[in-house]
This record gives sequence, C-alpha cells and structure tokens, in this order.
Amino acid sequence: MANFRDILNYFRPYWKLGIFSIAASSVYEIIDLVVPYAIGQILNILSGQPLDRPLQATIAAIASALDYPMGTPLSLGVLLSLIFAVTVLRAPTQPWLTSWFHWDIPLRARRDQNQKALEKILTLPLEFYDENNPGRIAGRIARGVANHTWTYPEIAGQMIPKLFRVLGIFVFIWFVEWRIAILYLVSFVFILGLTLKNLRRLIWHESRLDRYIEDTESRTSEIISNIKTVKAFATEAKELKRQKQRFARELTVVDYRIHFGYVKLQTWQRTIIQFCTFTILGLTLAATIDGRISLGHFIMTLTLSSMAYAELEPIATLAEIFARRYSSMLRFHDFLKQPSGVDSIGLLQEQHSPESSTYKFTGKIEFSHVSFGYESNRRVLHDINLLIEPYQTVALVGRSGSGKSTLVKLLLRYFEPDEGRILIDGQDIRSLDVGNYRRRLAIVHQEVDVFNGTLLDNLTYGRVDATFEQVEQACRIARVDEVIQQLPQGYHTVVGERGVRLSGGQRQRLGIARALLVEPDVLIFDEATSSLDYESERSIQLAMRELQGTRTTIIIAHRLSTVREADQIVVLERGRIVEVGNHEELLRHGGIYHRLHALQETGELLT
Repeated sequence: MANFRDILNYFRPYWKLGIFSIAASSVYEIIDLVVPYAIGQILNILSGQPLDRPLQATIAAIASALDYPMGTPLSLGVLLSLIFAVTVLRAPTQPWLTSWFHWDIPLRARRDQNQKALEKILTLPLEFYDENNPGRIAGRIARGVANHTWTYPEIAGQMIPKLFRVLGIFVFIWFVEWRIAILYLVSFVFILGLTLKNLRRLIWHESRLDRYIEDTESRTSEIISNIKTVKAFATEAKELKRQKQRFARELTVVDYRIHFGYVKLQTWQRTIIQFCTFTILGLTLAATIDGRISLGHFIMTLTLSSMAYAELEPIATLAEIFARRYSSMLRFHDFLKQPSGVDSIGLLQEQHSPESSTYKFTGKIEFSHVSFGYESNRRVLHDINLLIEPYQTVALVGRSGSGKSTLVKLLLRYFEPDEGRILIDGQDIRSLDVGNYRRRLAIVHQEVDVFNGTLLDNLTYGRVDATFEQVEQACRIARVDEVIQQLPQGYHTVVGERGVRLSGGQRQRLGIARALLVEPDVLIFDEATSSLDYESERSIQLAMRELQGTRTTIIIAHRLSTVREADQIVVLERGRIVEVGNHEELLRHGGIYHRLHALQETGELLT
C-alpha cells in the first residue's frame, strides 16, 4: 500500500532544487514583514516616540559611517530605503527564484512519472489486464499525475512559505509583547489541529469517491468500446440508467459528505479566526493604553496579526485541496507498486535492427512434462510432452478450454510452467533473455491489434527499419497486396483506431504480413481464421500454405479445414495430449479428432 512517503518521493530527484525554492519563497514571505515594522517605526518618529533600540543603533552606525548628523531626516531615509529594498529591488528576482522552480519541478516530475507509468503498463502481467480495463488504468494514471503536478506549486510555493511567514510574525510580536504572542501561537495551533483532525475524516470519504469515479469511468470506457453491442441489443436506456445511479452515488458522497464537511469546517475556522482577531485587537489596545507598547508597535502588532490570521484561511484551503487529491495520488502509487510480470526483465531494452538480437533458432521446440494452472488449485495443463521439429507445421486442436492457447502463452513466456520445462534448440527458454527470445517468435491472434496510423506504420510495427521491398514481399505472401490495391492512399492509408476501416479478413492478413516482416524462427497462428467468411479464410489458408516448410509454424484452430495439411496435429482434451498424428492418421484412428471432424463436416452440409 502506498503512503505519504511515496508522494514525497515523487519529487525526490529534484529535492535540492525543491529545498532551495521553498527556502527562497519562505525568505520572501518573511521579508514582507519588514514593511509593517518599518511603517510602525515611521509612525513613532512622526508621533515623537522613540525608535526600537536595535534600529537606533543601526541608524547611529550609518550616521557615523556617512559623517551625517543623527535626526529625523536620516531615520526616515533609512526606513524608506529599507522599504524600497524589500519591495522594489526584490520584485525582479522573486519570480525566478520561486515561481520558476515551483512549476519547473512538477513539470519535469510529470515527464518522469508518465514514463514510469508507461514502463509499468508494458511490464505488468497479462492477468492484470484481465481484471482492469483500459479506462480504469488510464483514469488512475491521469488523475494521479495531474494532481501531483497541480499540488506541488500550491504546497511548496504557497502553503509551506506561508507557515514560515506565520512563524516569523510570532517572532516579531514576541519582541513587542510576549503575552499576545503566546495567545497568537496557541490559537494557531488550535485552529490547525482542528483542521487536520477534520481533514483525516474527509480524506476517507475522498478515497471512497475516487473508487466510485474509477468504476464509473471504467464502465463508460466499456460502453464506448462496445457501443456496437449496446446498439445491437438496444440497451441504451439500461446503460444510461445504470450510469445515472453511479452519478447519483458520486453526488451523494461529494456533496453531502465531502463538500458539506468542508463547509462546516470553514464555518468553525472563520468563527474562531474572527474571535481571535478581535481578542488580539483588545489586548493590543490595552497594552498601548497602559504604556507597555508604543503607538507604532500597536499598529505593527495589529497589522501583523491580521496578516497572520488572513493567512490561515488560504493555508486551510490549500490543506483541503491536498486532502481532495490525496487519495488519487496514493492510488497512482499503488498502481506503480503493482508487481511486474515474471517476464518483464529485458523487455524495455530497445532493439534497433534484427541484427541486434543475439538469438537465431532452428525452431526445434520441446515441451517436457509441462504442467500449469492459472490458480494453484486448478491445473489447466497436465504433464504435456511434445516435440516439434524444425520447419514443421504443427496444429493444436481441441474443444474450448482444452489448453491450446495456454500452451502458446507458456511458449511466449507470458507465464512460467508450474512443472516441467520448455526447450528451444535444446535450451530452457527461462534461461534466455525474454526480449531477444520473443523477437524470434511472432504470433497472429484471432483479433489482430491495429494501431491508429497508416497501413505502413502497422506493417512495420515490429521492424521499423524494413525496406519497402521487404514490406511488399511480406504483403504478397500474406495476400495484403490485394487489399492495398483497394485503398485510396495505398500503404499510406490511415486505417483508424483499432483498424475500424479494415474488415476482419483484411486485419488478419495485415497481422500475418506484420509477423512475417520480423522474419521469425517460430510463427504462431492463434485462431487466425475462426471468425472469417469463407473467402477470407481461403485467402489466409493460401498464405499459410505458402509459409509451410519455411519456418516452424504452430496453428491453433477450431476449424479443422485450416489444419488438414499440417505435418502433425496434436489433439488436446482437458489439458492433456490425447492424440497425435496427421489428418489421415487421426481420421483412421477414429478418436476425438475424427468425432470433431465429423461434427464440422455435418455442420458444413447443413449450411
């Protein structure tokens, strides 16, 4: 779980600049107090009352150094010079020593933390994305980084310097009348204590609200992603009703719990502040009448105390703002603390060209006594033993849930086997650098991921340095050249987010060409034709046929028509290999494959 220390560590790389800018801001806040002090002393001069002894000694030293007679003109000149120095002369330096750093630091930190968040996104295990949709993840990161960015200038540039200013006022008043200073300090401690006590309770409500908002944004993201399904089932009213309930729940918490709590807290703060201000006025007036302090000190004390109590409200407001943002900042750090996948080491090392990979495989793959389960008490694969020879085409078939895709996930090292080993060219894949290892494999999924950009951008996604001739060759093998001829700008056609301007078959062929372009040693088709029409399936089958014998190929398929020409067909049932052979051998065997084939043939006849 994240805590306050994590929020401080967010800006840790810039702590030296932070301390410097906070100290500079605090000094400027304290320097401001010189003005009411000097005006009080000027009032003493004009009313014929004595100046403070330290000030008298300073003016005497100046008179001696300048060989200028002591008197009212010199005293007024010194005080005016002091006011000029702390107002006019400091004006051009303050923005650069304070404001510049108060924004420079959070903006640099935002860049760093966005990079860290992206690194975490790229290295999290796949199961994290099974439980959290993109809207939830993106919302948590965006709110966390934004709140850190906006909070730093307010806390480092305003709240902390204002606290030093309040402390400086206490010191000034102490030297004038210590009794008033004690009352002033006690009242401040009481008000701040009351504020912090109430804020702790309000932070809990803010945390609950943040979770509610995350849920709402997550559902909204799902509605957008699945809008075709929503419209197809005419559930717009149902979705609107559900989201209305979430919006109402958020309003209840934010208005009647959080906002109500802040308004009640402000009511108490303002009442106590005004009472204390009036009390200070009465005590200072009494001390002046009794002759304990001068008229100039009366004005100075009253002005400074009014300034101090005036700072309490913005300090409290800044504390409330921090409390409102605290939960989302912690949730951002909770996200960064998510454990990375076991495969994350080496994944972020950039590859500039295929030659940068240190691996080259013949494609001989062996599963040796491999067992695996996503949950410790439920195995998906049981004692899998399978040998795939180099350049062989092997098909994995079986009912849904038999473990076909899980076997491929283990080969890609998305997960590690609970028992057994997976070897490639005799090497345990766990001993290999995962990034370089995966660059020698390529997979075409059932749903090919397409990025918003040109067709050429998507084709070269895995190999940005590919020549145009290599792109054309891969497109010819994958039958993408037929698609390109139909597009308005050819290779430079923008395909839209998630490839919405391409059909399913076109996306599949694009995925095959993209996989071929990286020249993999092992090529995997994961249900690449299961959702396609006959014409698209036939085109992809022709592309797959052209690839046979050029590299090790693994095909996962429900449609057995896709795998008839495979060198070896492996039939899985409930996580176990139950049959192995080619198409004719398995049909003669009369087992599960024969039964699945008969069912599909019957289905084809019925259509």
